[in-house]
Amino acid sequence: MIETPQSTFNSAGRASEDIANLFYWMSGGAVAIWLIVIGLAVYAIYQPGPHHPRTTKLLVIGGGAVFPTVVLTGLLCYSLPMLPDLQRPAPTGSLQIHVSGVLWWWRIEYIGEDGQTFATANEIRLPVDQPVEFKLHSEDVIHSFWIPSLGGKVDMIPGRQTRLQLHPTRVGTYRGACAEFCGTAHAQMNFDVVVMPVDEFNDWLIAQRKDAKPPQESVAIEGQRQFLKHGCSACHTIRGTDAQGKVGPDLTHVGSRVSLGAGILKNGPENLARWITQTHKVKPGVEMPEFDSLSDDDLKSMVAYLEQLK
Repeated sequence: MIETPQSTFNSAGRASEDIANLFYWMSGGAVAIWLIVIGLAVYAIYQPGPHHPRTTKLLVIGGGAVFPTVVLTGLLCYSLPMLPDLQRPAPTGSLQIHVSGVLWWWRIEYIGEDGQTFATANEIRLPVDQPVEFKLHSEDVIHSFWIPSLGGKVDMIPGRQTRLQLHPTRVGTYRGACAEFCGTAHAQMNFDVVVMPVDEFNDWLIAQRKDAKPPQESVAIEGQRQFLKHGCSACHTIRGTDAQGKVGPDLTHVGSRVSLGAGILKNGPENLARWITQTHKVKPGVEMPEFDSLSDDDLKSMVAYLEQLK
């Protein structure tokens, strides 16, 4: 399992900061009301005998009705102004990203200002201090898109498009997850979110738009041949090659990603081999078949080919 922060309290976006502040204020209000009510109960228990009627009315009405009403009204007035900002679309010209939930991974599509698009999977990279507009879909069942460190969650419903604006404020790698139970591998439907300085993000964007570089080393050339021979191209796209499958994740630059299998394995040669040959042990329920019949040499070459796709 990849260890990256997945907590609203690890705020790295404007929306998550608002949500965290609202939580702190609501917790403070709840504690204040609890202390008053429990205090009144303790007072009633440990002060035997009749109480002065005026004092009793003051404590019961003031502590049991007036004080909670004032606190809850204050919290309502504090929270309502947040809603327009949380619901407002990103400004025109902002980065547009389409995300599709698929059993049990994420299809990510970046939409350029010139209309040029490219796809990736299970990893989202964002520029820091820039608003981003997400368009959210589901290709099968109900999923829910959530990056706790950046903002709230939004459901992804088949046949409908939902949206979400996020504004990351801190560079770092964060964890996203499906927040709606969606089946066997729901708990393994995660993704990495890398917030980068703007210059680095622009360089990454330019690199990702390019087709895959042809393999140069003999072992990688053989790996590409094995990839096509074993039918991987029926499900996966590697731009610039004959692999144009649309069922599974786009692998054009898979070697540059942080993790494999939708955020469950750190990207590296050993885990890549494990993912190819022990797919169902690593992620029960996944639709990708295991290729456990590959010879050691074929597996090694295929891993070498996929690793150099950066």
